Amino acid sequence: MKKKIGILLAMLPFSCQSKEKEVILPQIKQPIKMEIQEKIEVAIFAGGCFWCTEAVFLELNGVQSVVSGYIGGKTINPTYKEVCNGDTGHAEAIQITFDSTKISFGELLEIFFATHDPTTLNRQGNDTGTQYRSEIFYHNEIQKNISEDYIALLNKENTFGKPTVTLISVATKFYEAEDYHQNYYNQNQSQGYCSYVITPKVEKVRKLFKDKLKK
Repeated sequence: MKKKIGILLAMLPFSCQSKEKEVILPQIKQPIKMEIQEKIEVAIFAGGCFWCTEAVFLELNGVQSVVSGYIGGKTINPTYKEVCNGDTGHAEAIQITFDSTKISFGELLEIFFATHDPTTLNRQGNDTGTQYRSEIFYHNEIQKNISEDYIALLNKENTFGKPTVTLISVATKFYEAEDYHQNYYNQNQSQGYCSYVITPKVEKVRKLFKDKLKK
């Protein structure tokens, strides 16, 4: 069964535009059979500005914490400036710690694809560079298989009108970003970028995923 939702393209720091694209987001008809090995699990997604993705996933019931950081590069202990310059190979990403008995990896994945544009290579909005790429960093074969199956479904259904370019990679060392990046939206809601770009994004998630929100 298909579910009609609005996709708000994730815009990155220093962008000044906000666009919405309505698509049909497919759902897997039969849940993938899987054994939950641990109650508390970790997921890592890169989908543009981590200020935006962090704010979205903090809204969800079952999510215990969301940490902004960097992953997938070659530099040890990268700084925000180094990552933004594209010198390290890292992506801006979020590390989500969640209770899999309350929200599944598949549900997190659905929201991930609903809140950024997975069809633009190394780009979100007006910001370009490998640090803004769309990528899933899996911790086990279950996460890998679910990610592959869902992307295959998105492409089969031609959900976005063009192929999904989201990468699927094994999780490597995740470096926590500087303190001022953590919980950025909730501490800076009056800031221009937050009110113009992130607030509409959070409000849309609250509307579309009411059953998955924290009480």
